[in-house]
Amino acid sequence: MEPLPDLGSLSDDDLKKEIDQLKEHEREISYQRRILHGKIDILRAELVARLQKTGGQSVLDSVDVESLTAILAGKATPPEQGDS
Repeated sequence: MEPLPDLGSLSDDDLKKEIDQLKEHEREISYQRRILHGKIDILRAELVARLQKTGGQSVLDSVDVESLTAILAGKATPPEQGDS
């Protein structure tokens, strides 16, 4: 965001133009915010629907976290393809 101009040097018309530009910018940001909130709502609804289908089970429930931690820390080698 740009800093405010020297207000003392602006005419009344220039001040009104600045106000109008900032109000338009605020409207654009508000519109984008509403779009983002809508997308968030859609994603949350999808997540809830998926969790309801799986009885609340997460795909992470079947992940071996200790094994993954060791692999990421370089203390173990990853399993061969086909091993689970």
